[in-house]
Parts: sequence; C-alpha cells; structure tokens
Amino acid sequence: MNSRQPLSQPVHTDSPNAPAFRQDPAVSRYQLAPVDRGLLQAHAAIDRPALRRYRLERIRQQLREHDYAGVLLADTINIRYATDTHNLGLWVMHSPSRYVFIATDGPLVLFDFSSSQHNSEGIESIDEIRPAIPWLYFLAGPRVAEKAALWAGQIAALMQQHGGHNRRLAVDRCDPLGTQKLLDHGIQLFDAQPLMEQARMLKSVEELASHRVSMAVCDLAIARMRHSLVPGITENQLWSVLHETNVAHGGEWAESRLLNSGQRTNPWFQEASDKRIEAGEMVCFDTDMVGPGGYLSDISRSFVCPGKPVAAEQRRLLETAAEQIGRNLELLRPGCSFREFAEHCWPVPERYRHHRYMMMLHGVGLVDEYPSVAYAVDFPEWGYDGHFEENMVVSVESFIGEQGGAQGVKLEQQVLISAQGPQVLSSTPLLDLER
Repeated sequence: MNSRQPLSQPVHTDSPNAPAFRQDPAVSRYQLAPVDRGLLQAHAAIDRPALRRYRLERIRQQLREHDYAGVLLADTINIRYATDTHNLGLWVMHSPSRYVFIATDGPLVLFDFSSSQHNSEGIESIDEIRPAIPWLYFLAGPRVAEKAALWAGQIAALMQQHGGHNRRLAVDRCDPLGTQKLLDHGIQLFDAQPLMEQARMLKSVEELASHRVSMAVCDLAIARMRHSLVPGITENQLWSVLHETNVAHGGEWAESRLLNSGQRTNPWFQEASDKRIEAGEMVCFDTDMVGPGGYLSDISRSFVCPGKPVAAEQRRLLETAAEQIGRNLELLRPGCSFREFAEHCWPVPERYRHHRYMMMLHGVGLVDEYPSVAYAVDFPEWGYDGHFEENMVVSVESFIGEQGGAQGVKLEQQVLISAQGPQVLSSTPLLDLER
C-alpha cells in the first residue's frame, strides 16, 4: 500500500451505497412509553446528604467494632454504598479500577478515573478525589506489577497517616498480586465483606424512601408487562418492557433475565428467549431490578397469557405458591431467629420439594444482601443462624413445580420488617386469576 495514499475516501451521501438510517416499520412504528413525573419527583425529594451520612456512619461503626484502621473498597456495590457515586458501574464490575479508602478516624478518599472525576465532585461526604492507579491487565498490560506497587504505596501512605500503629485494614476485593504488595508494607488484611453486609443490613428513612420509589417503578413496569402480554409476543419482547420502564425513570439494570413461559417455567432459572408466548401459557418472571438510586426491587409474579381461561392445574400451582408466601410472611418479626423461621415455615409438599427454591428468603438493599435463610432440611449443609431486625428489607421466595411437571409458578414478595410486622412494598397483586 502506498504510504501516501489516504486511509479513507470522502463519503458521497448521494451515492446509492452511502450509509443511511433505517426508515422501515420497525423504526416508524416505535413509540416511547410515557414517564410518570410523580416518580421522578419522589426520587428527587429524597434527602441524599442524610442518606450518605447514615451509610458512612454505618461503615465506620463496623470499623470501630473490629478495631480496623480503615477499609479499602473495590467492589462496585460497596463503593456505591460508601460514596453514593456510580461511575461506569457495570464496566468496573468486571474491570475493577475505581476504589475508595475510608479511615476509621480520618477522611474518605475516592480514587477515580482521571477523565471522569467530575462525575463524583460535589458529594459532601467525599473528602478528597485522587486519580486511580488501575493495575488490571487490560489497562496495565505487562506493567501490572509496577502499577500494583504504586497502588499499594498509595494505600500504605494513607494507612500510615491515618492509622498510625494500627495496621489492620479491611479489604473487600483484591487480586493476589495486590494482596502481596500490601502485605509487603506490613499491613494486616481482613475480609471487608462481612462488615459491609452488616452495615448495609439496616435501612434508614431515606433508604426506605429509595426502596419505595424503586418499587413503584417496578410496579409500573409489571403493569405494563401485563398489559403487553398477548399471544405471539416473545419472552424477550415482554422482558424489554421492564428495562424500558426502569431506565426511563432513572433506574439502572436487572441482575438477571429470568422470564419464561410454558414448559420453560419448570424447572426455574431459564432465561428469556425468542420463544413466542401462546394463549393460556404460564408466564413467570423475577424482576431483579436495580432501580432509581441503585436500590433493588426483587419480586416475582406469574401470569397466564390471555386467550384461554386459567386451567385448574395452573390455579392450583398459583394458589399453592401464594400460600407459601403468605405463611412465611406471617413469621417475620424483629427478634425471630433464622433457625426458628426455618423450623416453623410453610412445609413444602413432597411433590414440590425437588424443585423448591434455593432459599426461603434473602436480604435486599442495593442488590441481594445478607441474610440468606435456608430451609430447615438444608440447614446442616449451608444454613446459619442470626436474627431478623427492625428496618431490614427482605424478599420471601417461592417456586412451585413438580419434577418433570409441564409448568411451574414463581412468586416473590419484598417486605420491610417493622415493629408491627412485615410491610409489603409492592402494590402489584400477588395473584392474577380472574383475567
């Protein structure tokens, strides 16, 4: 190739081969769904400085209880909880390159991308923003060891300045090379995830307001999904309604793609596909929706596609799942132990035990969180004890379907544990039998 030859030729827009925007019906018939301005206003009204003060103090309370000089966070969710910042959130989940150091008695220092630090400016709880030193191979290549050494030096200096003789540092995620570099500085490392899960467990007034806004967006999305459910729509099309509604209201992502229909509803955990939904088929989904402000709305519903009446077997499955949810909700109260809950929960009939859901309930916050409560039969293998407390948010689970059965039902209800008992956060009916 001639080195003087231009790399590209000018594009003539009148050429028949010039690129052009599509104008077919897939474009011209597309319509945006309306936005509920009341939900946007409710989110904007949340006192974010108060939310940030509460969350940061929850972390520091845990640090004091464990006698740590500070905590180093690289997990995206933990950074979000500590700083209320969200910069390239999904990308840094697989390419960890932002991090935050929180001194037990000292500053909160956020290490962010040089080119996007402005996204984190103006947050009153962040004392300082410094350029991050990423040392993942994608960005550092063969200079990983060099960059990891510089990174560790940053952290060691902060530990020396704000921890003094206390060399105990909690860390949530760190690859082996970085771990060794910190150890070389004489820093003692401890797992930060237990203390972060404990900090995130109890919600403030502002966090509960965030949960309610997120759930209101989720309820709107489900109502639109129900309205859109007609014979011939694909599972992926129906699932997209949830995403469109969530993003349009300031929400962020879904943790899974769990929507299925017909025989694909049993066993559970089959993700949305291009399968067309037929009249009279069961349609099950789990929202797993990270909504406005980063708060998770995690509920499940099961509908029967219109065009045929609800069959007797479908009604039985739906009512059985609702019975399990209702019974287990009745047990939730502050002070109840996880083991006590497991021992008194709704007994799963033998015919459904093989496909029972993996847990009875789990905590909810920015994502699925501590605790995860096992069935009594599973306690010896992976159960653990603890106690429910006021202002925890949890999701109670049910999957009902026989091994080898033609269909199943997935239900899930998210609740606040209050002094008066569980408060259901969703306004979406648990059952839809009379459509």
